[in-house]
Amino acid sequence: MNFEHARFNMVEQQVRPWGVTDPGVRQLLMTVRREDYVPPALRTLAFADIEIPLSGGQTMLKPVIEGRILQAMGTSRVNTVLEVGTGSGYFAALLAANADHVYTVEINPELAQLARDNLARNGVDNVTVEEGDASQGWYTQAPYDVIVVSGGLPEFPESLLLQLKPGGRLFTFVGSPPAMKACVTSRTDKKAPLSHSLFETEVPMLRHVPQAPAFNF
Repeated sequence: MNFEHARFNMVEQQVRPWGVTDPGVRQLLMTVRREDYVPPALRTLAFADIEIPLSGGQTMLKPVIEGRILQAMGTSRVNTVLEVGTGSGYFAALLAANADHVYTVEINPELAQLARDNLARNGVDNVTVEEGDASQGWYTQAPYDVIVVSGGLPEFPESLLLQLKPGGRLFTFVGSPPAMKACVTSRTDKKAPLSHSLFETEVPMLRHVPQAPAFNF
């Protein structure tokens, strides 16, 4: 398989038509080798428009969604980033390209070790992989310039917003399948944060998050 050709097609035929107009984001997706973070048996699917399965029922996000998140977070250099849900380590590697340091937290010990191995093998040395439940945040290194939650949450996480620096940005998937909203929220000096929805999608929910109460009629 010609990985470079497949990577180019992923960026130009999937990611770009899905509204990723930032050339810096597209170049980043061309630079970080996605196939190095995909399970070996699935490497030929590394650039397909699908969620690639990982252990524990988790998945890698589709390339188009990864591109939209990166564009929403911006490509300006930042100090610290928190990623909730490490998976294979691929998105942490993307975030690390524009950050002094990325702290990424994975609840599945097997995936946490996989991510450490993948990142080390690819020479990414500004990412720290922690094991634990960060669905309510990770206060150890707070506050952060950017927080990205890679799994679904039933409701907007106020605790994560409080761990942002002023001017910081939070990306979340909020709601219940099949209608979940990808949202970007900015913490401002004003009382109310600024939030807007980018698109609707469906992603696996984070483990151990409380479910939103059901409506009773």
